[in-house]
Amino acid sequence: RIVDVFARRLQIQENLTTQIAESLMNCLEPNGVAVVVEAKHLCMMMRGVEKQNSIMKTSCLLGAFKEDARTRSEFLSLLVGT
Repeated sequence: RIVDVFARRLQIQENLTTQIAESLMNCLEPNGVAVVVEAKHLCMMMRGVEKQNSIMKTSCLLGAFKEDARTRSEFLSLLVGT
């Protein structure tokens, strides 16, 4: 539901990723939050650039995921190949 609240607004993907992460951090108060958003950009697929596989990934790391290099590294290694 958090994703739906922010995703239905007109905005850029980087802001969406940060808003989701900050909302989870504020609501749940965990030691850390890591959010990765992978999205297709219709503007790139349909206008000008015309790249049919225009997939962009953005991430936001907070708390332990930002501060602890081992935690961050483990999380990011899980994303390889996904």
